[in-house]
Amino acid sequence: MLTIEMATYDAIIAHARRDHPDEACGVIAGPAGSDRPQRFIPMLNAARSPTFYEFDSADLLALYRAMDDRDEEPVVVYHSHTATEAYPSRTDVALAMEPSAHYVLVSTRSPGEVEFRSFRIVDGEVTEEEVEVVESFLTAEPDLSPDEEFPPR
Repeated sequence: MLTIEMATYDAIIAHARRDHPDEACGVIAGPAGSDRPQRFIPMLNAARSPTFYEFDSADLLALYRAMDDRDEEPVVVYHSHTATEAYPSRTDVALAMEPSAHYVLVSTRSPGEVEFRSFRIVDGEVTEEEVEVVESFLTAEPDLSPDEEFPPR
């Protein structure tokens, strides 16, 4: 099960809607081994496409270095689908390289509705999981500062 703070949940949805009609993408980092998504990191979709997302390789390298420096790991990898349901495509499954991450998809196909789903993707096998949205974690507030965006805008 993915447990996520309301502020982070809202930030993912806002990013997906802001980047529509292109797919949005990003990472929520958390302390290594914690399974606790805490630091919201919106990324630029280098593909700038309504049907595909791609992290810029230099931005991704900078992100992983920053996470390593902070003893963090990608707890959530998220992206949006602009015209289809929030379910991993074959391409999404093939590109899923973080076996311990939660893969969150948000569909922006219906502006008035929120379709927010989480999956585990391990060795090509997709398993949907429950999402619990909580007001806040007891140990920390999410870091939603815009200066953490990759690349900086």
